[in-house]
Amino acid sequence: MGGVTSSVAAKLAFFPPSPPSYEVITESESGVVRLNIYPHRENVEVLRLPTRRGTEIVAIYVRNPLAVSTVLYSHGNAADLGQMYELFVELSIHLRVNLLGYDYSGYGQSTGKPSEQNTYADIEAAYKCLKENYGAKEEEIILYGQSVGSGPTVDLAARLPFLRAGVLHSPILSGLRVMYPVKRTYWFDIYKNIDKISSVNCPVLVIHGTSDEVVDFSHGKKLWELCKEKYEPLWLKGGKHCDLELFPEYIKHLRKFIATVEKTPSQRSTWRKNPDQFELSRKITDFLEPPRKSASRREKSKPSTDKLRSKDQKSYNLDRLAKLDTSYDQIEKSRRSLDYFIKSGKHIDQIDRGRRSVDRLDRIWAG
Repeated sequence: MGGVTSSVAAKLAFFPPSPPSYEVITESESGVVRLNIYPHRENVEVLRLPTRRGTEIVAIYVRNPLAVSTVLYSHGNAADLGQMYELFVELSIHLRVNLLGYDYSGYGQSTGKPSEQNTYADIEAAYKCLKENYGAKEEEIILYGQSVGSGPTVDLAARLPFLRAGVLHSPILSGLRVMYPVKRTYWFDIYKNIDKISSVNCPVLVIHGTSDEVVDFSHGKKLWELCKEKYEPLWLKGGKHCDLELFPEYIKHLRKFIATVEKTPSQRSTWRKNPDQFELSRKITDFLEPPRKSASRREKSKPSTDKLRSKDQKSYNLDRLAKLDTSYDQIEKSRRSLDYFIKSGKHIDQIDRGRRSVDRLDRIWAG
């Protein structure tokens, strides 16, 4: 009975692009292994990793020479590495991290079939690769799980007490709860994040769109409430399931989070906060200015001192905003060059076949 239930759950949970968006090729002269739809990059390696369940998964490792953290990224349920490749490269650049992304068993050119248990073995193989092949330490690794990818991410994070951090992007409470508003966990449910998240010891950032049409916003909110080490969440007003990377706050908040967790514990400011303190809608200035109510109270008690503080704060904010504008000019240039690459028509037929999938992410660079 359990096997039948797991099989049914797998059919509901996994939608690997068919056919895969890429092939793995080895250049005859150089021996370089790469994805056929992208030219070779010096800082990108394509790997094949064996898992403890007998499958072989494909992974890509993006190196950043300035990195002090490494992100292990578990993608959504309807994408593969061919569709995630450019996003991984961009995240590595703009977050200044090394990044390893992988395809689940049965996805892309990974062997086997997708299942909950296989994804647990898949992420373990990727984590083992980071430690053994690249010398990454547990306390330097940030686990990132998107949508269904939050399942293997939370499962592994709950078993690693010294992780640097975790990021849950449009996460699920459990597989069954995506489809039905059940109040308790059933034995046949899959990816029971709701029961595991309290065992995660590292700081956790939760990102979710308030208008998510696939995984309701309540999933992310509840998981954040259950986290031990809460970091200020990112609730993107109007954000849906596949467009969160388009919001300027997305990359800014991630950079802020990574900069925070890269500090020693004694240097970090507290991130245990009350959910009521965070508004669903945030403007860019929310990340620059102090709370206005508290400022108003200080003005009443110390008007002369606070005028000076206000000037200093404005000067500081303008300086930070200028730096952000400069940084984002560079990002937009990068995106425009990427748009040109996508619009040029290279392999667009393969990519278009996956657009019915709920977790398509290659569209984030359009527009």
